[in-house]
Amino acid sequence: MFETIRIETDPRGVATLWLARPDKHNALSAAMIEELTRAARMLGEDEQVRVVILAGEGVSFCAGGDLGWMRQQIGADAETRRQGARALAGMLNALNVMPKPLIGRVHGNAFGGGVGMMAVCDVAIASTEAKFGLTEVKLGLIPATIGPYVLARMGEDRARRVFFSGRIFDATEAVTLNLAARAVPAADLDAAVEAEVAPFLLGAPGAIAAAKAQCRALGPRIDESVIDESVDRLVSAWEGDEAPEGIAAFFDKRKPRWQA
Repeated sequence: MFETIRIETDPRGVATLWLARPDKHNALSAAMIEELTRAARMLGEDEQVRVVILAGEGVSFCAGGDLGWMRQQIGADAETRRQGARALAGMLNALNVMPKPLIGRVHGNAFGGGVGMMAVCDVAIASTEAKFGLTEVKLGLIPATIGPYVLARMGEDRARRVFFSGRIFDATEAVTLNLAARAVPAADLDAAVEAEVAPFLLGAPGAIAAAKAQCRALGPRIDESVIDESVDRLVSAWEGDEAPEGIAAFFDKRKPRWQA
């Protein structure tokens, strides 16, 4: 059914949604984006699933967007670019509105889209060795489609510290920024995630889904117009002259022209 992700569900109804491209640090390819969207809807509709854990195989949680996919978007026609941006935005929205508690199990690196997926989790627990960054500006891009979720999670004042600097930050700062609920040693990560899962198994599933929907309704506005604007911003960045230079520089193993 899936090639880039896998799902394990235990007898309690706790499903672990694994990002399963460990050789690519779980970077978001077009296939993974489509499969995550489908999985979010499937898990949301499955009455046997009570809680979902989002986790990554290998040494990283998610290194962000697959650069090969990004290069394809830059070289594509306008409609293909828009479809790619819309698919990414749709995947994030599907995870964000999934009517089940979503717990992030974050280790290794979480960059770009990986930070976006943390932001759509109801609770994210990070390993103390994890590193984070909204690194899109280094490639001549912006954190566009993840932006509504990152801003909703951090708040504008905290987001300004990291949203457009591209700098790498640690798990302690991720907690300060409200991106992660807490950080624990790698050996304690699974136990900390389980401690977040357990209370949700005591509540009525319908009431939990309704309460989550109310949080979303009363929180920062992320409706179709906001999502459309985020898509427009990503497409605009892809169509500019900085993104082709930044991505080409990465593949050529050289500095882009804006770095001394």
